Amino acid sequence: MEVCLSSTTSKAYTCSFPSESLLLKRPKLAQWDRFLFTPSPSMRVAQPLFSQSRKDKFVKVICCQKWETPIVEGRCIDEIYDTLAARLLPTAAALSNPNSKHIVGLAGPPGAGKSTVAFEVVRRLNKLWPEKASSLDSQVKPPDVAAVLPMDGFHLYRSQLDAMENPEEAHARRGAPWTFNPELLLKCLKTLRNQGSVYVPSFDHGVGDPVEDDIFVSLQHKVVIVEGNYLLLEDGPWKEISSIFDEKWFIEVDIDKAMHRVFNRHVSVGKPPDVARWRIEYNDRPNAELIFKSKKNADLVIRSVDF
Repeated sequence: MEVCLSSTTSKAYTCSFPSESLLLKRPKLAQWDRFLFTPSPSMRVAQPLFSQSRKDKFVKVICCQKWETPIVEGRCIDEIYDTLAARLLPTAAALSNPNSKHIVGLAGPPGAGKSTVAFEVVRRLNKLWPEKASSLDSQVKPPDVAAVLPMDGFHLYRSQLDAMENPEEAHARRGAPWTFNPELLLKCLKTLRNQGSVYVPSFDHGVGDPVEDDIFVSLQHKVVIVEGNYLLLEDGPWKEISSIFDEKWFIEVDIDKAMHRVFNRHVSVGKPPDVARWRIEYNDRPNAELIFKSKKNADLVIRSVDF
């Protein structure tokens, strides 16, 4: 395992430690107490509580100062998926109240891979869960412990965009914060927090509109990853949405790489290349630049790796 620490002067240090020799303490990091980082010449570093013990794993954790946000990266994206799932597993096991939920907000720009990260972490967490649910009959498969709640279902309907003062602009900017319904998302998250279950809409990309009550987050789900572009914004209802999360994650990716992924996505659904490029410059890139400003509100930054 390798752990890199850097100071505010951008001077970086890298040390490798065998997992059994690492010291274990807890730091004072905002809502992220799984690491010890002591930026000193002695470089006393503790192993993350959720790290993988296999010797072929290589997950790097970077932190500038103890009050700054940890950054997690690995040699490949699968290592990051495994690490995040293992990090959430003890939390899921500790939630004995059926109404209790550990809600993670996962934000990032278009093309960052939010949906993929959320679903892969949840898939791994559900795969690990039977090993933790040892009190159940060995012949009975325990229910899934984690679920994904996508923000896509909270797009405004096309009919709502049609009713706006400038419908052509509204459709061209679809995907900007004001083309979503954050009030409905906030209501759903409050219901989930207070009642332990909720129906939420999905998004039908073929039709281009939300599908009401298409996703059910049930009492059995102890960990819920909410993924979406604007979950960490500080304006209006977005700020209240952000306050509901127990953890706030942000996927950091080079903006040009993200826009290249978005371009390929546009072309794959039939948009001509010139239209795809126009949409990126007019809508996707400005949205991404806004989203990057919210990275400072994250508890954990996930450094994107090519899929």
